[in-house]
Amino acid sequence: MKKRPQGLPPAARSAQGGRRRKIESELQRVLAELIAREVKDPRVGNVTITGVSLAADMSAARIFYAPFASTHPQAQVQSGLSRAAGFLRGEVGRRLGLRHAPRLDFVFDDTAERAARLTSLIDRAVAGDHKDHS
Repeated sequence: MKKRPQGLPPAARSAQGGRRRKIESELQRVLAELIAREVKDPRVGNVTITGVSLAADMSAARIFYAPFASTHPQAQVQSGLSRAAGFLRGEVGRRLGLRHAPRLDFVFDDTAERAARLTSLIDRAVAGDHKDHS
C-alpha cells in the first residue's frame, strides 16, 4: 500500500512561507503605526517593534518590542500593550484585510541589553588582558 505524502507539497510550502513573511512585515509596519498614533495608554509610550513571528497556522503572532526612552518600567509597558492587544488585533485585521487576525502576544526584546552586557564583559576582559601584558 502506497503512503500518501503528509502536508503541503514543497512548492506550496515555500509559497506559504513567503506569504507568512510578507504578513509578518506588514504586521510590524501596521502595529508600529497603530501603537504610535492610536494607543492612548500612557504606560505604552514610545515602543519600537523589533520583530514579528507568526505561527505557521497564522492564529497567533509574537510581537517583539523594546521600550524607547520610556519613563515606565518594562512590566507596566507590557501590561499596557497586553491591554491594548484586542484593539490592535481588530485594527490589524481591518487594515490588512485578514479574515482572521492573529492573536497578539507581546514579548519584551532584551537583545540590546544583552548586547551591551556582552560588550561590557569583552571590554573588561580586554582591559584586564592589556593590564596583565604591560
